Order: sequence, then C-alpha cells, then structure tokens
Amino acid sequence: MYMPNILKRGENFLMEIIIYGLIFIIGTLFGSFFTLAVYRIPLGENILYKHSFCPNCKEKLKFKDLIPVISYIALGGKCAYCGQKIRIRYLLLEILSGTVFLLFALSLNADVYNLNADLMIYFILFILYIASLFIIAGIDKEKIQIQNSLLIFGMFIAFMYMTYVCIHNDQVIYTYIMYLILTIIVLTINIVYIKKKLHDSYTIQVLMLILYMLVFSGATLMYTTIIITLLGIAIGMLVIKLKEHSKSKSIIKDNDIKIPIGFYLCVSNIILILINNFLYNWVI
Repeated sequence: MYMPNILKRGENFLMEIIIYGLIFIIGTLFGSFFTLAVYRIPLGENILYKHSFCPNCKEKLKFKDLIPVISYIALGGKCAYCGQKIRIRYLLLEILSGTVFLLFALSLNADVYNLNADLMIYFILFILYIASLFIIAGIDKEKIQIQNSLLIFGMFIAFMYMTYVCIHNDQVIYTYIMYLILTIIVLTINIVYIKKKLHDSYTIQVLMLILYMLVFSGATLMYTTIIITLLGIAIGMLVIKLKEHSKSKSIIKDNDIKIPIGFYLCVSNIILILINNFLYNWVI
C-alpha cells in the first residue's frame, strides 16, 4: 500500500544525490579554472582560448591531463610529459572549490521539491560571485594585487544581481542606487589615480572590492567580514612576529611585510555567506 510513496521518496533521494554530486564536480571544474586564471591574469594572458600547458616543459595538456582531482591522483602529482612535480595546492584548490559549491547548494536547503527559476538564478549569480572571489583571493595572495579587470567583471555580476533583487523587492532599489553611486565615485578616483601615478592603487582596489561584496552580502554581513578580516590580519602579523622573535636575527622588517587584504576579505566573506545561509535556511 505504501510502496509507491517509498519508491518515490527513494527516487527523489537518488535525484538529490545526483544533483549535489554534479554540483561538486562542477565546483572542481571551476577550481581547475581558478588555478589557470590566477596564473594567467597577472601576466595578461588569455584565460579562455589559449590551450592549457605545462609551465615547465610547455607541452600542451590533453583532456586526460585536465580532469580535476582524478588527473592529479592518476599522474601521481607529476607532469605526464616532463615529470615535473605539480604543486599539491592545485589538487587542494579543486577539492576546496567543489566543497564550497556543494556547501553553498546545501546551505540553500534546495531539493527536488523546491527547485524553481528564481532559486536557479539566485544560485547561478552567487556561484559567479563566489568564483570571482576565489580568483581575486588567489591573485592577491600571490601578488598583493587586485586586478581591475576582475573588479569590472564583478561589478557587471553585481548589476545583474541588483536587477534581479529589485524585480522581486522594489523597496531596496534606493539602497542599490546608493551602492552604484559610491562605486562610480571610487571607480572614477581609481581611473584618475592610475592616469596620474601610472600604477594601480591597492587601497582603492580594496575599497572597490568591499563595495562589490556589499551588494551580495548586505551591510551587516559586510561589517562582520571586515571585523573578521582585521582579526585574521592581526593573528597573521602576530604569527610572523613570533617567528621572528624565535630567531636570533630578524630577517623581515615591518616595511617589507605586505598584507593581502583582499585575500582575507574574500575568504572571510565566503565563509560568512555559507554560515548565514545555513542559519537562515536550516535553523531559523
């Protein structure tokens, strides 16, 4: 008598496993792209059309060499053509990216019963947002630099998100207009500064990143992001000082310490978005 309902629940559960599995796989694919983007964007190289290659031997990589996670394990963490060891961070980033994508989908409490166009649009826009933060964080950690091209791309995503939100809640339109005005002011200052000084201003780039995050996070979550970022930076500085103190001679001077503020902001914001979603959709 209850067999049809049991079978239906089983089919839905299997469907959810497949959907979440696909989301994790998509996340690992994004993670593989992140490593490419972090390497090429600072060099001004094309990230879409140029074929992937080994940085050591310059050999073009085949499809079997580019399967996230699986290729790294199958090749033993080495290039298939020159035997050069591949940094394990590539594998870890692919797994981390897949995990974050999966957690974000789970945080929305999405299942086969409540999938709809609005949820899908929201999910896609936030995935693009999180993806941009991954790349910004990766480059900033390596170069202490936030690429203007990524910020402009981010502002385009932010504009799409603001349009989406305003369609569903026209009361927030004035808030977003204020965000746009602030963004235009900071962007104008950045352009003028570049023309005058002939190089990018990291401080202005950080401000633009904060405005970008403000659109997706909201004021409260953004304030928390900044507080956690400051705490993270303070802890990082303390660790560096303790390491210096443990040595007989100081190697790193205060002026030589460069802090990747954008990296800390991006990591903090992603974590807080996941926590906020879980609290809102699962607890409250």
